[in-house]
Amino acid sequence: MDNMVDGTEKVNRVDGMGKGPAPEAVADAPGYELPLLLFAGFRTLIDRLHAELARQGHPGLRPAHGFAMQAVGVRGATASEIGRRLGVSKQAAGKTVDRLIALGYAHRADDPADARRKLIRLTPHGIDALRRSAAVFDELRAEWAATAGADRLRDLEATLRAVVPPHSFRLDAAGWLGGS
Repeated sequence: MDNMVDGTEKVNRVDGMGKGPAPEAVADAPGYELPLLLFAGFRTLIDRLHAELARQGHPGLRPAHGFAMQAVGVRGATASEIGRRLGVSKQAAGKTVDRLIALGYAHRADDPADARRKLIRLTPHGIDALRRSAAVFDELRAEWAATAGADRLRDLEATLRAVVPPHSFRLDAAGWLGGS
């Protein structure tokens, strides 16, 4: 197996299946590996979430829909507000909203404060998806705690809270990844 990246020896990574070195043995991993591992962890959680949501009656839900439903929030939001929260154009947000409406996760409603504005609101189906997502995330976290150890997982979370600025909890991942 090729163990070189750009002429630099690559450290074997732990694959979660008992292969590779123990986490303590990877003391001097190259810097580029950290964002890849963090993204792989994120992707693993999101992929497992959506597989479980599909089994629980939400087969058409995609990661972008979850971000959009979070952007809609409990009070509802306009397409412009959703676009700002997601870091995408109003038109891109509108397409995502149209898809959420078609799938039954959201609907358009008059804004009681301004009759000229339309609010996007979550339907009971959308709220159900978010509630189920929260429960599945709790189950996935428990699995990670069982695999890595509860103390190690709490330490990882505490470390991430220490290095990640509080304002980094944002919904604009899709816009940021897309470069718009």
